[in-house]
Amino acid sequence: MVSKTAIVTGAGTGIGRACALGLLADGWTVVLVGRRVERLEKTAALAPVDLRDRAVPMAADITDPDAVAALFDTVADRFGRLDLLFNNAADTMPYVPVEEVSAADWNRVMGSIATGTFLCSQAAFRLMKHQDPCGGRIINNGAPSSQVPRPDSIAFTAAKHAVAGLTRSLSLDGRRFDISCGQIDIGNVTPEDRPQPAVRQADGSLRVEPTMDVRHVVDMVRAMAALPLGVNIQSVLVMPSAMPYVGRG
Repeated sequence: MVSKTAIVTGAGTGIGRACALGLLADGWTVVLVGRRVERLEKTAALAPVDLRDRAVPMAADITDPDAVAALFDTVADRFGRLDLLFNNAADTMPYVPVEEVSAADWNRVMGSIATGTFLCSQAAFRLMKHQDPCGGRIINNGAPSSQVPRPDSIAFTAAKHAVAGLTRSLSLDGRRFDISCGQIDIGNVTPEDRPQPAVRQADGSLRVEPTMDVRHVVDMVRAMAALPLGVNIQSVLVMPSAMPYVGRG
């Protein structure tokens, strides 16, 4: 069986790394994308030895249109087609009141999440539309904040709302070309190397919220990726059952 090709952004750490390894286990060739090639190489090294030849690190800044264009041109030249894009990369910032959000932080968060998702999706759409046979799947990493905000998170919340709009537009515009687009909103994942921090609640208190193992996220991304293109999970929320969500309380 010919391996299908996937791109995972933010593949050097956390959810991106875990999902990339899960897709490798399912037989995908996975292009590992991030800004730091040493982290991407570490992800590839974590794969079983017999799968490492299908883990392909490619460093790129997804906020740079020229870098994104070069990345997707390289993928097209090397693999001939693209079957899956997982838009996962994101910069974050501390929770701060609205009046303390700097323009630099706003632009950085919006750039990595909203602009990065747009640029990569646009390039993937262009490739998937014209490849033979046409079609492919785009999965966007949203967040509960794409629906319900946390206190003091205006930049992240706005960026994730933008992702929700991108997902819906891509899903609509992709119908004619067999391009499916869905979104996974991911709740608190247990941190790899630190305790879960306390976060501000809707009532103003601080609380350490429940978390879940990243494998539950990986299982859902693998399930979405395995669907035939005629079937789509438009939106799914995976979260710890006891995590504050509805009303953030």
